[in-house]
Amino acid sequence: MRIIKALICSFIALSALALAAPPSAAQSWPQRPVKFLLPLGPGSGADIGARLIAEKLAAKWSQPVVVENRPGGDGFVAINAFVSARDDHTLLFGPASSFTAHPYLHEKLPYEPRDLAPVARVSATLTTLTVPPSLDVKSLGDFVAMARAKPGTMNWATVTGATDLVLAAFLKGENLKLAKIPYRDPVQALNDVAEGRLHLYWAALAITRAQMQAGRIKVLAITSSEPSSVVPAIPTVTQAGFPALTFDGLVGLYGTRDMPQDTRERIAANVREALADPKIVERLHATGQDVVPGSAAQFAASIDKQRETVAAIAKVLGIKAAQ
Repeated sequence: MRIIKALICSFIALSALALAAPPSAAQSWPQRPVKFLLPLGPGSGADIGARLIAEKLAAKWSQPVVVENRPGGDGFVAINAFVSARDDHTLLFGPASSFTAHPYLHEKLPYEPRDLAPVARVSATLTTLTVPPSLDVKSLGDFVAMARAKPGTMNWATVTGATDLVLAAFLKGENLKLAKIPYRDPVQALNDVAEGRLHLYWAALAITRAQMQAGRIKVLAITSSEPSSVVPAIPTVTQAGFPALTFDGLVGLYGTRDMPQDTRERIAANVREALADPKIVERLHATGQDVVPGSAAQFAASIDKQRETVAAIAKVLGIKAAQ
């Protein structure tokens, strides 16, 4: 009888301890306001997506979620601010292409790639290959044929980052002699396309869509690996016959390297829940983005694949990674 009473007392004590045990890191996070740092300016597709998701997450977490734009320095301004914060309540939000090409565009990096731990995949920015309406081409194949027939007479430009390497490698592989034109302002580049001064421009659909709809530029293809319901009439580069130009614009959230895995997965689950809202999906489509939510592991796998692609392209171009 005494043994039974002792066992009962032990069970009650253990139950009390279990009930009193502190919640897991994921359950107790966030404990204060959360900040999203963006390497892009206000009004960009990623900025709009970040603000829509921040509003949903703030209601879910009962904590403010602040979006802070830190553009400039090829993404270094935002990334350095994020890494320096060393705070699991400060997250980075933006396109993976902002940093997957960094080792091949800069001699030294002020951060380590492992400083950016993938947390949640959000969307895929649709990017387009555009030409002036004055060019007598109806397809990407027509453009390549024209460029090959007129070496040294045409030019190209892209936004900075991985896309710059992808297009440069493509032109080299096709033995096309086009001059690269650097631009600081994507709007100026787009105006030059419309006026016929720039012959091939790789830029986000969010930038090109209005000019395309107005007939001032011609979009030959999107660079996504899959067709998009956002612009169903525009072929992918693979459908156009040039799969080497395929590049998916991955956008998502990144946390600190020591953020617990269960916290990362909980944030990813909350983001997926937010992206189930049809109004958010519609708004992201309007900014030229496909909604492709995913777990931390899925996002990490997508980024690893993009890193491998960029590394292979850099090898073609004879570019060594930063030490």
